[in-house]
Amino acid sequence: MVYGLLAYLLWGLFPAFFPLLLPAGPVEILAHRVLWTAVIMAAALTALRGWGELRRASGRTWLQLIAAGVLISTNWGIYVLAVNSNHVADAALGYFINPLLSVLLAVLFLRERLNRFQLTAVAVAAAGVIQLTFLSGQAPVMAIGMALSFGFYGLVKKQVKVSAAASLTAETLVVAPLALGFLLWLEFTGRGTFFTEGPGHAALLVVAGLITTLPLLLFGKAAKQLPLSTIGMIQYLTPTMQMLWALFVTQEYLSPARWAGFIIIWIAVAIYLFDLTRRASRRV
Repeated sequence: MVYGLLAYLLWGLFPAFFPLLLPAGPVEILAHRVLWTAVIMAAALTALRGWGELRRASGRTWLQLIAAGVLISTNWGIYVLAVNSNHVADAALGYFINPLLSVLLAVLFLRERLNRFQLTAVAVAAAGVIQLTFLSGQAPVMAIGMALSFGFYGLVKKQVKVSAAASLTAETLVVAPLALGFLLWLEFTGRGTFFTEGPGHAALLVVAGLITTLPLLLFGKAAKQLPLSTIGMIQYLTPTMQMLWALFVTQEYLSPARWAGFIIIWIAVAIYLFDLTRRASRRV
């Protein structure tokens, strides 16, 4: 549980970081995140002498790792686009939808079972998501894209038979050549910002890789230890933090309809956490 909470806490702080990378565009930021995460993880796996784990991986495992790399890169791209275009609330909505999708995927593909408290929490959260999605008057295209990409990423990670470090290394190395090629094209055509905006900007783009790596490693550990349905529900920590950032920092307008949706979802989270606490106390 601790690994999952730490991962979602760090992701909740992301809206404070990515605006610092402007004037780099969303795709350039995505490419730097992929490239520097791959470099950091390759160095870490070398230090840990973990390359043998990937060499021994089956063809099925490598297909899963490739799928995971494509899914998480898509999620990163949509998220950066949302945050840097002042649509933090839309990004939060995507992460509000995702836990429900995670629970649905857990039941459909992993045959996880939910008790009556968990079913009640999911039903209440679904009502809140419907409120946010269809009654707030906003087309949730980015939100749905984020939810689908991260939901299926979590499903794949749950089934990958390698360690979190080896998995993240492979995921980013798979898409790193595309990222490097795009960045080289940007620089050769004079459209890149890595060499034109000063050393501070270049350093922040490199740091984006480190900031990306840590919560994903924590998430990978959590995915191995917790039911996917539980991972999904504790994820509500991230969009709640992002919603508060949108409200108090970027000062995005939140309509009464959106407030109602958020409150309904918080009630659902409280029900789910009550059930977790209840079951934990029984085991003591």
